[in-house]
Amino acid sequence: MRLSDCHNFHDFRKVAQRRLPGPIFNYIDGAADDETTLRQNTASFERCDLVPNVLRGVEAIDMSVTVMGQKLAMPVYCSPTALQRLFHHTGERAVGAAAAKYGTMFGVSSLGTVSLEELRKAHDTPQVYQFYFHRDRGLNRVMMQRAKEAGVNVMMLTVDSITGGNRERDLRTGFSIPFRLTLGGMYQFAIRPMWGINYVTHESFKLPQLDEHVDMSGGAMSIGRYFTEMLEPSMNWDDVADMVRQWNGQFCLKGIMSVADAKRAVEIGCTGIVLSNHGGRQLDGSRAAFDQLAEIVDAVGDRIDVIMDGGIQRGTHVLKALSLGAKAVGVGRFYLYPLAAAGQPGVERALGLMRTEIERGMKLMGCRSIDQLSRENLRFR
Repeated sequence: MRLSDCHNFHDFRKVAQRRLPGPIFNYIDGAADDETTLRQNTASFERCDLVPNVLRGVEAIDMSVTVMGQKLAMPVYCSPTALQRLFHHTGERAVGAAAAKYGTMFGVSSLGTVSLEELRKAHDTPQVYQFYFHRDRGLNRVMMQRAKEAGVNVMMLTVDSITGGNRERDLRTGFSIPFRLTLGGMYQFAIRPMWGINYVTHESFKLPQLDEHVDMSGGAMSIGRYFTEMLEPSMNWDDVADMVRQWNGQFCLKGIMSVADAKRAVEIGCTGIVLSNHGGRQLDGSRAAFDQLAEIVDAVGDRIDVIMDGGIQRGTHVLKALSLGAKAVGVGRFYLYPLAAAGQPGVERALGLMRTEIERGMKLMGCRSIDQLSRENLRFR
């Protein structure tokens, strides 16, 4: 299938599956336990119907939004995700360039494969840093200072990943960083030789945000051990409040799902929250963010920017979230499959298709701008 033949999320997923070794594809594609939450994330949108208005004069559409002080040309941003250069050798460079082309925000993970500094210098578009809280408080301070000096716009602390989820697909293939594959996993690499050629003919794989702390050569530390040994399971609200004060800027908590936690985020001075279950990769059986969105917007939406991610595959999904009160939505797999399929051109095509879908949907809904979307446009089954 050619890139021009990819018209939606499912097309990109098929191409990514053909091009990636099985263990790497399943790392993107999989989730925790029985993957119930992964499926519910998208199913939650299907339980909600759009109610359009007509004859509203919608020749010109403005889909720009401002979220956490950042002006975005479209209400979708590329959420920070780990290990991107495993999926395509251009990794975050491709995603950052594609996001810049469409005037939207992108994120870099602590487990990112390109440095904060390089990406900040390359693009003027807003940049988010997804941060994990470490047992070593000194390390936390150093990493935050590094992000500040790099010019990162928004600090995004992940609060639902104090330990790794039970991702059984990875256990079956032996996927880990450094690689420790099962025989079946090694076979999957053998039948995708082009991936291996790209992997060895481009710059060595590394984690520049953590290169002094995670040994990529197969030595003392792996990604699995990073989660079990370096992250702080006793992290609490006082710890986060200290970080908010230290950062003294746009600060967002990713992984909020309850009203009580949303209210606490407001109290400690956060400027944004992301309703998220980590794409179903952490606590299986947890509620879909879209199903929890209205309750949290009603509780804190006038005091903090409420964002959501999880399960978004269509422009109509975005419109439903915005109609419930989300300021913007984040996507992960939506751009990772295109990245794996074709690098920067793939991500650009995916974002372009999403922008077209949102514009078409707004015209058919009778809305000229995002602020005209409301709950009057929705009915739940």
